Amino acid sequence: MPHNAEVQIRLHSHHDGEDVVQELSGEAIVRGKHLYIRYDEPAESPQGGTIRNTVKIGPDELKLIRHGEVQSEQSFALGRRLPGFYRSPFLSLNMSAHTQKLDIRMDGFTGYVSWTYDLYVFEDFSGHFAISLHIQEEQQS
Repeated sequence: MPHNAEVQIRLHSHHDGEDVVQELSGEAIVRGKHLYIRYDEPAESPQGGTIRNTVKIGPDELKLIRHGEVQSEQSFALGRRLPGFYRSPFLSLNMSAHTQKLDIRMDGFTGYVSWTYDLYVFEDFSGHFAISLHIQEEQQS
């Protein structure tokens, strides 16, 4: 298997009754036992720009890293509450996520990753989130 491939990503997030679905192009990279999915998404600020997202997928945990308009990191492992952070030009927050569900089903560069978690900002409950990524390797012609 090659070490990287172009992929199409369908990102679905659910929070407070609101569903957001994004179709994105990205890159999948294998390093050791981890698969990295990198993609850019438009920033939601008036300045525009993009945010580079990297999802590090391991056998039983994942990490979401964001760079650009905002900087954040959050790790997810089933049944565990793990620390993270969020920084923007306007604020800085210490966060943690308690993961209730984590489902990783990958076959090469194609597969499905979903997770649900409770997010805490400092020590205060901030909300319940459900995220899924459908990843499809682009076929080379």
